[in-house]
Amino acid sequence: MARDLPNILLIQADQLKPQLLPGYGGSAVMPNIGRLCEEGVMFANAYCNFPLCAPSRFSMLAGMLPSRVRAFDNGAEFAAATPTMAHYLRLAGYRTALAGKQHFVGPDMLHGFHERLVPELYPTDFHWTPSWEEVRMESNNNSSGVIRSGISSRSMQMDHDDAVLSRSVEWLKQVARSSERQPFFLSVSFTHPHEPYFARREHWDRYRHEDIPMPATPLLPEQERDLHSRRMLAHHGLLEGDIDDSHVRIARHAYYANCSWLDDMVGTLMEVLEVEDLGHDTAIVLTSDHGDMLGERGLWFKKHFFDHAARVPLILHAPGRFAAARRPEPVSLVDLLPTFCDLADIDLADRAPRPPDGLSLLPLCENASAARDRAVLAEITSEGVPSPMFMVRSGCLKLMTGGHAPDLLFDLEADPEERINLAADPESAAALAALRRVADLTWDPGALEAEIRASQRERRLVQAAHGHGPVPVWDALESDPVRASCLRAPDDYNDWAWRGIVPSGP
Repeated sequence: MARDLPNILLIQADQLKPQLLPGYGGSAVMPNIGRLCEEGVMFANAYCNFPLCAPSRFSMLAGMLPSRVRAFDNGAEFAAATPTMAHYLRLAGYRTALAGKQHFVGPDMLHGFHERLVPELYPTDFHWTPSWEEVRMESNNNSSGVIRSGISSRSMQMDHDDAVLSRSVEWLKQVARSSERQPFFLSVSFTHPHEPYFARREHWDRYRHEDIPMPATPLLPEQERDLHSRRMLAHHGLLEGDIDDSHVRIARHAYYANCSWLDDMVGTLMEVLEVEDLGHDTAIVLTSDHGDMLGERGLWFKKHFFDHAARVPLILHAPGRFAAARRPEPVSLVDLLPTFCDLADIDLADRAPRPPDGLSLLPLCENASAARDRAVLAEITSEGVPSPMFMVRSGCLKLMTGGHAPDLLFDLEADPEERINLAADPESAAALAALRRVADLTWDPGALEAEIRASQRERRLVQAAHGHGPVPVWDALESDPVRASCLRAPDDYNDWAWRGIVPSGP
């Protein structure tokens, strides 16, 4: 295998919003990611294609919109027959490995990777399959995730990320010392700064509590809330837990602190690349599966198309190949598969069974005068909605539509906090119609709703049947000691996530 193919290190955070990051105008203490921003190509308007963990990740790996790979929710199976970036890179001669959470559901826990270094963190069966007939799933986030926050020396998810980092470091060292000269693709997936909003003291103390900024847009009066925001407030029980400003600041402080811990782990990986002489031919890509509302509009977590939940950081760092740049074009995570294939000299037009939904980002990285005029698309088909919802961003305009909710249209250049809905503005009628046409050409809402409802019923039936007799083993590294801290049915997320946490402040 030719050695001019770059190694690829994909670092994926969970629920990391770009608005806090250095380079994106944020105040979080993150010098290592700040260096990536300064030296790399930073995409200022990158989006996930579904603001929820599993569908976003499946979509990214496949280079397809979530609905095209039936990634409807966190309990959806990722089919083994779906080609992923790991499959393509294997065909190009790459050694591939996965460390950390990818939220795989189904019998296949590899999806093209030669090996995984840490067991899957969350349920691998259909335990989290929603039903649109339910008002709220008990396994979902709730207001306790905000109220219970602060400082702790450990948590289940801290244990996970400790293992992800240590095993990734050892894997990189083994690769560097191997006699086989083979390019690698290593995906390192951390679960922080995803809640619980608990952080270790060393990271908490990097911030003065009174300096933690509060949400730019507090909870709106009831009559000013859009329908989907009202649904999410109810879905997560956020008006039932007596959340006050002190809870908000503590949770946000812990989130900032966990961003700094994530930065430390990124710095460790960067240092290993340099020490092991891998840095010069390794492209580092840093992103997240989605953002976090983090108290904006009184909302927390994800499942919304507002930029705080749907935008993600996206940085391509390869100084030997690309000059540092800041790109303003809207792009999305489905662009990563074609980008990686481009880096590996894979002709997707020749190899892909179905055309991907993304486009390679390399032209934007290699040519300062290159431009892109293509809409970014996203979906929400999980619990919390009664029918599919869609997002179209084109230029500075963003449309949120579907879900039996009135359309929302925002001009993100004039109104970055998305406070002024232009959908009823006569002067915006032509723009609204243009974005609606994009949505109409992309999705058939009625057919998709019928498909999702059938899928929900099928998966819930199979999961119920698995409760009678021996349960199929859909797992990886079953004897791995790390598996003891992973969530497996029938535990409830809100019990498991706080297991072992002993608050010690602030």
